[in-house]
Amino acid sequence: MALSSPATADLCDAHIDTPVDTIADSSISVVLPNVLRDFGGRISFHGQAVTARCYESNVLICQLLDTPGQGRVLVVDGGGSLRCALLGDRLAQLAADNDWSGLIVNGCVRDTAALAKINIGIKAIAPCPLKSSKRDPGLKAVRVIIGGVQIRPGDWVYADADGVLVSKEELSV
Repeated sequence: MALSSPATADLCDAHIDTPVDTIADSSISVVLPNVLRDFGGRISFHGQAVTARCYESNVLICQLLDTPGQGRVLVVDGGGSLRCALLGDRLAQLAADNDWSGLIVNGCVRDTAALAKINIGIKAIAPCPLKSSKRDPGLKAVRVIIGGVQIRPGDWVYADADGVLVSKEELSV
């Protein structure tokens, strides 16, 4: 069972004490609102980031999710493609079974009714019923940018209904 995730609003209140127009130098970054939607059975999740970049191919995602997640969050930069889904119910269940805390996909997902029943956090741009190709091997452990925020391997990711935060350090309230 996953540990309770701190609320992103509470984390902002506890760690960002400067006005909104001066937080550009903050150690906490906030992913732009309305970029990602919730699709998983768990809305609130957090963990250290494992990153991948793959465009319209989910071969690397499958490989990564087939390893022990240890409560981490897989952050996938799919280039924002809306042409096909990078994640469906089979991979989401694999992630849940292997103890991943959540998935953030800069791209699409499918099987959304089934995703909502799986105990894992999933944020993505939109649904799309078409499956991805298997051609591009992708890149892992790379810097990705999602919603205007750079995310590096090992960064801490916090997600809930209010949004997504990224920090180089583990945060607490």
